[in-house]
Amino acid sequence: MAETMYGKRILILIPHPDDEVVGCAAAIARARGQGARVFATYLSHGCLSRKTMWWWQRGNYQHDVDRRMAEFAQVAEFLGIMVVGGNVQRSAREIWPDLQTVYGEVMQAMQQCAPDCIWVPAYEGGNPDHDGLNALASTIKHVPVFEMAEYHFAHGIPHPNAFLAIKGNEIILDLTDDEKKMKRAAFALYKSEQKNLVDMDVRYESFRPLAQYDYSKRPHEGKLWYERFQWVPFRHPRVDFTKAEMVSKAIMEFLGKRE
Repeated sequence: MAETMYGKRILILIPHPDDEVVGCAAAIARARGQGARVFATYLSHGCLSRKTMWWWQRGNYQHDVDRRMAEFAQVAEFLGIMVVGGNVQRSAREIWPDLQTVYGEVMQAMQQCAPDCIWVPAYEGGNPDHDGLNALASTIKHVPVFEMAEYHFAHGIPHPNAFLAIKGNEIILDLTDDEKKMKRAAFALYKSEQKNLVDMDVRYESFRPLAQYDYSKRPHEGKLWYERFQWVPFRHPRVDFTKAEMVSKAIMEFLGKRE
């Protein structure tokens, strides 16, 4: 199974710049070490939309976007991945409501690089964009798809790089000291994301063939990672007030169109 995961032409579906570092930095290095070509399609620039920011910060919007784009360009070069397709004009939190458009972008990226293997974030309630993209990847039948664990909040505890439930076919990469050092260096390149990366781990990375999910249901019972601070009584820009039911509805509408 690991040989299939390390195809000769791997395409990583990246919802936000930094997900490639959190989920698969060491796996990318191992794949390239085995002679694979690794491609990535970035489906947003990862910053909040201008309308979501505090009004007094909106003048910095383009500066923030340009900085994040420069960071992911550095990371792509550092990791040795080739960028194809995608949409870096899209803001964070805008993937899951627009899955049909994103699907077209993913298909275009696949045409550009002809992958024999695809990696995508797991359906784990870490981020609505991750969950929507996982559902999108479930419709790709002619190329093997592997999901990578990034982070979830089951039982009220942060779990980086670990799946919600063990299926028995997981591929757990225990990182060597050199790989941990490399991953920390990649984290450091995302200077604008240091507050978000503080909870992440460098001990291991986890993959498995894309599991079968009931996308009409939330990833797990209890509070999801992106629901942690929804108790805030006002619309703070850094708090994602998306409801899991909204994400499930958008996913099921998209899947209905793909049938």
